[in-house]
This record gives sequence, structure tokens and C-alpha cells, in this order.
Amino acid sequence: MAVACAPAHAVAYDHHRPIREVVGGLVAPPGMFPWMVRLSMGCGGALIAPRVVLTAGHCVDGTGDTTTIKVTAGVVDLKSPKALTAHSVRVIRAAGFRDETRGDDWAVIRLDHVLDLPVLPLVKDSSGDRGPFVVMGWGQTREDSVRQERRLHYAPVPAVSDEKCAAEYQKADVKLVPREQICAGKRGVDTCQGDSGGPMVGKNALGQWVQAGIVSWGLGCARDGYPGVYTQISAFRDDIARATRKLS
Repeated sequence: MAVACAPAHAVAYDHHRPIREVVGGLVAPPGMFPWMVRLSMGCGGALIAPRVVLTAGHCVDGTGDTTTIKVTAGVVDLKSPKALTAHSVRVIRAAGFRDETRGDDWAVIRLDHVLDLPVLPLVKDSSGDRGPFVVMGWGQTREDSVRQERRLHYAPVPAVSDEKCAAEYQKADVKLVPREQICAGKRGVDTCQGDSGGPMVGKNALGQWVQAGIVSWGLGCARDGYPGVYTQISAFRDDIARATRKLS
């Protein structure tokens, strides 16, 4: 995927249907984001426990048992012979999820076996919501691209205040849920189609990566005035932790 000019999630329509992929980014070197995974339905995710992946709620069909999701992990090149694979066993999606724009856009997936890879910690509280952040994915690198990417792309993005983001999206008649969503991005840099579900990360006081957001939705990719909208991990940390314990 590429770092894109589109929001970090799905595309929020052109009569509003979310897109997600990294626009304006760089190809990630091997090992830089070892917990990043690709899901077979075309979304991203992050390994947050040895056999649990965190992704967006809109990437899955709901809560229940399923073996249909294939996970590719441990590589930046999806066609690498060194790729690790696993399949889903069960999914738990946020109980309040209705669609991307209305919040509760998260889900966890139990895998059929442990992946021997580092896991990505969740941000501890809202102090980690200020950025700067990094987004990543195998999605499109341009809003008009006809294909997603074979190699993982990433890009740094600044946080955008709730007030500014809400005012911009109000122009498109889209209402944010500030208590559950974080906005980030700048002109020419964003997530895009195919980036949904992937992590938005920042550094903690020890210089370690922590997950602050999940690519959720946006209006187009990297459009001026329309930053990407991400599920705010700090708002759901306890719920995600409980669901993860059920699946671990």
C-alpha cells in the first residue's frame, strides 16, 4: 500500500463511502513494523497478542466463529516466501458498531495458531492522542489508483484537532464522533483504499511504538481539508483488552 492523500480508513464516499490506503509515503524496510499484518479481505491489522489481531469493525462481518480470514504477517512484501500465515477462528466486533462514521469501529480476530512475532502495545491513555503519528498499509497510493500495493508503505502524519476536523467534515454533511475518533493527516499524505483496519502508531516515553488509532474512514484520499479519521484506541482500550483476553 502507499502513504496516501486519502484518510486512514475506508473512503468516506463520494456520496460518502470510506476508502483507505497510504498516500505520499515510503516503502517500509524489513522489520520496521513487525506486528503489521494483512487480512485477506483487503484490510490491515496489528498483532496485539501472540494469536490476536486488532482491525477495524467495518473490515469484518460481525461477532462469531469464522475460518475465512487469512492473515499474512512477518514481511513487508506480500509475495515474499518468508511470509507467515494464519487463519481466523473467531471474531469479536464492538457491540455498538453500525458503520465507520458513527464510531465503535474496531474488532479483534483470534488466529488458529500463535505467530512468533512482536506484538504492538495499545496506548495507555489519552495523553498518547496528540501525535505525531505514523500510518502504514498495503493500500492504494493514489485515490485514482486501480490497484493496491505489494509492498508495505508508511508515512508520518500530524494530529488534527477535533474542532478543526469536525468543521471540515461538516462541510460535507458528515458528523464526527469526537470522543471515539482521532483525525490525522496533511495535504498529500493520508491512508487510502486498502489501508482500513491498519494501525496508527506513535512513540511512548520510552521510544517504543504504541497503537493510538485504527484506520477507519475519510473523504477520498489525502484531499486538502479532509484528514483521515481513526478509531481512538484510548476510548476503547479497556473494551479491546477484555475482548483480547477472551480470545487469547
